[in-house]
Amino acid sequence: MPLSPPPEPLVQLRGVGKSFGGTTALAGLDLTVGQGEFVSLVGPSGCGKSTALRLVAGLSQPTRGDIHWAPGVAEGRAGRGRDVAFVFQEPTLLPWSRVWANVYLPLRLRGESRAAARDRVDEALALVGLADFHDAYPRELSGGMKMRVAIARALVTRPRVLLMDEPFAALDEITRTRLNDDLLRLWGEQRWTVLFVTHSVYESVFLSQRIVVMAARPGRIIDEAHVAAPYPREEAFRRTTGYAAACERVSNSLRRAVEEAGG
Repeated sequence: MPLSPPPEPLVQLRGVGKSFGGTTALAGLDLTVGQGEFVSLVGPSGCGKSTALRLVAGLSQPTRGDIHWAPGVAEGRAGRGRDVAFVFQEPTLLPWSRVWANVYLPLRLRGESRAAARDRVDEALALVGLADFHDAYPRELSGGMKMRVAIARALVTRPRVLLMDEPFAALDEITRTRLNDDLLRLWGEQRWTVLFVTHSVYESVFLSQRIVVMAARPGRIIDEAHVAAPYPREEAFRRTTGYAAACERVSNSLRRAVEEAGG
């Protein structure tokens, strides 16, 4: 069977480096993410996964190299904020605001009225299964529900690119698995471009089309693994030989990354 042509590039990192004082967090990072791709970054702590994500988001600027966006993606940090949404490891919800107001926040910061934003906020809550919890406070929610609110807050801007920095790391395994399933369902429906940071080999293989393995000291890419399994992926995929082989491939690369870092 012939291979499908690669997607058109949406964002390209070319020779990107990032230093903090005398510490080199990233060096010579070359990465292309195609439109509609689901790409995961894995690697040992300190390899620069989160730093790379923040550079793509425009939350930090590279010390060396360039980041190029496809035509049609607004140029400049402020402009890209309309096309790029970021989900952090912690939900970072406003504890004094109800769920609806937390999801509305990015639109409020843009100057949109509650009336103008109502349909979009309601839609985002419905997408993550929280339509019935719009009036709850964060303290009334479970950890998984709080993360759903954070995802809804990202989706309300209708982004082209969704950046996710270990969003499920603090959750129990059952909740994490359920949110993995939900994320893939939403990605299949909305077809954003997703760049996902995780420490979990198993999570990366289940979710991704492509897995980028990074090593530290300095942070750099040492391997890329493609997961050929078609979507939608369900629980049964986790029991296939293809899944096991992909996990072994990524685990071996990750082990090499740790050894190269002297871990």
